[in-house]
Amino acid sequence: MTVSVSRLERGRPGPFGARVDGGGVNFAVFSEHAEAVELCLYDARGERETARLALHRSGDVWHGRLPGAGAGLVYGLRAHGLWRPDEGHRFNAHKLLLDPYAREIVGRYEWRAEHFAGDAEGRLDTRDNAAHALKARVVADTFDWGEDRAPRTPLADTLLYELHVKGFTRLHPSVPEALRGTYAGLASDAAIAHLRRLGVSAVSLLPVQQHLDEQRLVTQGLSNYWGYNTIGYFAPEPRYASDGTAATARVEFRAMVQRLHAAGFEVIVDVVYNHTAETDELGPTISWRGLDNRCWYRLQPGRPALYENMSGCGNTLDLRHPRVLQMVLDSLRHWVAEYRVDGFRFDLATVLGRGDHRYDARAAFFQAVAQDPLLAPVKLIAEPWDVGAGGYQLGRFPSDWLEWNDKFRDTARDFWLTGRASAGEFAQRFSASSDLFRHGRRAPGASVNYVASHDGFTLRDAVSHEHRHNQANGEHNRDGHAHNRSWNCGVEGDTDDTAVLALRSRLQRALLATLLLSQGTPMLAAGDELGHTQSGNNNPYCQDNATTWIDWTRADEALVAFTAALIALRRDLLPLGADWYSGLPDAAGHPDLTWLRADGAPLAEDDWRHLPPHAFGALIGRAGRSPRTLALLFNPQAQPQSFALPPGRWQALADSAQADGRPAPRGAAAEGRIDLDARSVVLLAAADRGAAA
Repeated sequence: MTVSVSRLERGRPGPFGARVDGGGVNFAVFSEHAEAVELCLYDARGERETARLALHRSGDVWHGRLPGAGAGLVYGLRAHGLWRPDEGHRFNAHKLLLDPYAREIVGRYEWRAEHFAGDAEGRLDTRDNAAHALKARVVADTFDWGEDRAPRTPLADTLLYELHVKGFTRLHPSVPEALRGTYAGLASDAAIAHLRRLGVSAVSLLPVQQHLDEQRLVTQGLSNYWGYNTIGYFAPEPRYASDGTAATARVEFRAMVQRLHAAGFEVIVDVVYNHTAETDELGPTISWRGLDNRCWYRLQPGRPALYENMSGCGNTLDLRHPRVLQMVLDSLRHWVAEYRVDGFRFDLATVLGRGDHRYDARAAFFQAVAQDPLLAPVKLIAEPWDVGAGGYQLGRFPSDWLEWNDKFRDTARDFWLTGRASAGEFAQRFSASSDLFRHGRRAPGASVNYVASHDGFTLRDAVSHEHRHNQANGEHNRDGHAHNRSWNCGVEGDTDDTAVLALRSRLQRALLATLLLSQGTPMLAAGDELGHTQSGNNNPYCQDNATTWIDWTRADEALVAFTAALIALRRDLLPLGADWYSGLPDAAGHPDLTWLRADGAPLAEDDWRHLPPHAFGALIGRAGRSPRTLALLFNPQAQPQSFALPPGRWQALADSAQADGRPAPRGAAAEGRIDLDARSVVLLAAADRGAAA
């Protein structure tokens, strides 16, 4: 819309961003060190400037109200102040700036020289970039949520399914072609049918906030497929809309959440508040840098021209500053209130708790979230590390947070694929890593267990490749982890060898069984249940193509059925319960959890440390949802193993050695001993009250 501007009223210093108030639009933006901030108005296409108005100042907030304006108005900002990079100031009023609170972003970012406020020598660039700069559009959406209700799945019943909105349905033949790779595609009947078949409880979406493609990638004809390069913390990524527009993205995202909720699924979104798309001190000026560089970013002590790079992406947002903290909280509240998401997975979450010198689980961000009535009830999941000094903080997040447990991944793979994980290491990780999480008021569910994620080898590739194959990423195969530390599977890559294929299939099932029967909160990477391969690319962040898109026509249907059956068993039995185990006897003298050798005796001290590990098992006297005693048996060896069962008769419920997970015929029940196939997991239940007594 075009507004006839007569005057800019003083307006209010909040809320931040552009808000329609009935008779006009109020604008508010933070800048502590600016000398002046201008509101620049544009025509509906964002091409022609129609007005430039000086905002009023109240403390560190610049604001004004434009009477007669409304939704659809396109605007940008210019901040006047010092150009002193050596003091941390990078103001350049020749550069039009995007509102950090933009709910819709206008324009397509092009990597042009005039977007850079200065050069490597610190000289000011005086070219005006407005013609090509990103701009904001005023938004005032409404959406009929009907009877939408958040599933509020209890932690004990939570099973996360990590997926990429585009990659999940881009090649799905049963999704309408126009909707493939979109929010609407994820909400389609075919997508929901698969989620239901599996029995997962939540989809965990890779970043859906609007992002930019890095200059290097664009130059090479690639893009940032994963999306960890945010430019719009309040705007859904329009690339996943059926028509590619921002307005449709907002509608279809909400409709997707509504439909997934109706089907019983929670929606978790991956968010990136550790850095922005402006990169390092040589990067472009798009928004935050030009508004108040010294406040928005962590600068190196004594060298404020340089950034602290705890993200590995060139810059780090400074949540020590109350206005930066406020933006992050406002963004989170926006996604809960406006889009009704059920939780967040925080990329490089250690950054969120960094003070002046170190990480602090009582940092202002964590305390602010804990007391917020809108944010406290949702699921909060940390990637518990960053790339700064002391950045690995697994197990040290607040008690109501969940954490990605990479130790579970590494130990599970080592146990099944190389024999480098002992029984003790495996048992510790399998029972929710009590050494890391059993403190304070933390529950076993705080450990998010996974054997593969978007980052690294897929499950299929983990059992198929010794080395990375990342040549397509344009970094001469130097990016990503050089080797598969848990690979010991014979022939690398594709093969027609029947024995090798059978071994890989068995190892996939053993790893899936380990994940799905473990104590904690399991996370399954989309495609691992059907044999998805990335041809050995373990860092496909820039591969928006068939490398990463799930090929449904090549799905391993037997593996899908196996995964669904194990998830159903978990849901019905919850073999290891939602509470910690003590190993101590109950009133009847029966321990709640006992670890056994293959001869039936309790594991001795040497057994815990033995490499490679022998077959062993867990006798579970206090199962989560089963009235009967359960037993989980593990045989990581390359040959079968006879296992002495506890007294009584036992019914086999699952056997990962079988393609469908169903136990091989062994009679109505086993008694005395059971033969475990090589590299297998077996779940049994006491067939009578006398078992294991």
